[in-house]
Amino acid sequence: VQLVESGGGLVQAGGSLRLSCAFSGFTFDDYAIGWWRQAPGKEREGVSSINSVGITHYSDSVKGRFTISSDNVKNLVYLQMNDLRPNDTAVYYCATAANTPTDIAWLSYASTNPYEYDFWGQGTQVTVSS
Repeated sequence: VQLVESGGGLVQAGGSLRLSCAFSGFTFDDYAIGWWRQAPGKEREGVSSINSVGITHYSDSVKGRFTISSDNVKNLVYLQMNDLRPNDTAVYYCATAANTPTDIAWLSYASTNPYEYDFWGQGTQVTVSS
């Protein structure tokens, strides 16, 4: 299983970025792909996730500003980030969890439990300047 993030960079507050996660090497029937972030000195935080039936979940801190989507033909998951703020600065990771329940309750639960995710990418840096 391989996950590769791209699209990070430096942006001013109020700007936008779109992150991409290219995933390959797994054929699970039910799965979730999540975006996580970790700022220096802070714990890893679940940002958003989408599962194999298209259900999505967002943390309260990004709801209304970030949008997750997937292209299952190209094996890509995107995170569109609008109205970026300095406290969005972090390394952003995508991760996948295999053989998961397909309801939003599980996505919500897993958003605070990174050990539920089996495979992780290397991360991409997002820096938002004030």
